[in-house]
Amino acid sequence: MNIECVVNGPIETNTYFVVAGDEALVIDPAWEGEKLARDFAERHEGVRIAGIVCTHGHADHVGGVAGMRRVLGEECPFMLPADDVDMVAENIERQRAWGIETEHPGVPTRLLHEGDTVAVGDIAFTVIATPGHTPGGIVLYAEHPGATEDDERGVGAPIAFVGDTLFPGSHGRTDLAGGSEETILASLAKMARVLPPETTCFIGHGPSTTIARELAVNPFMQG
Repeated sequence: MNIECVVNGPIETNTYFVVAGDEALVIDPAWEGEKLARDFAERHEGVRIAGIVCTHGHADHVGGVAGMRRVLGEECPFMLPADDVDMVAENIERQRAWGIETEHPGVPTRLLHEGDTVAVGDIAFTVIATPGHTPGGIVLYAEHPGATEDDERGVGAPIAFVGDTLFPGSHGRTDLAGGSEETILASLAKMARVLPPETTCFIGHGPSTTIARELAVNPFMQG
């Protein structure tokens, strides 16, 4: 397994590519979807993008979906948390008022709920509902994402793609439409309970962190 991060868009969003064997999963394609798809194809000849997942419905996390699917074909699945479907268009309009134009991603082909599984290659991600930044925000968690060269057990350390729920030392905004400070604190407490300390968390903006680090230094995850 290999994880690639491309930072793009006016809000410098992290677009992730999870490559497992001859398949890849795209998480939060932020912008310039056609370029994202074509650049990936140039880097990975013979690897098929098996699906696109957005951790939540904000414009800066869905803005590249439509462009990617124009290149990959409409049969490429587009997955979105069920509780965020109704907020996508509203958030795109809000960002347009800020001078940011975003293409609507279109209708999701699959709606995600707590406990669902998203597979790529031989890796299975479990959907964990973490509302608060948005009503439907999710974390994608893989307990055994794949072996590394120095891992004799044949498994890798747990990983989680957390969108904008968690930031190093902090959490995502709750002052936007659909956000809730009380709810996001409950989601952070849930993450602290269900994710092992050694879990590497890949963030929606900025550098990654671990659950262990956040339990030690993040005041929103303590107590």
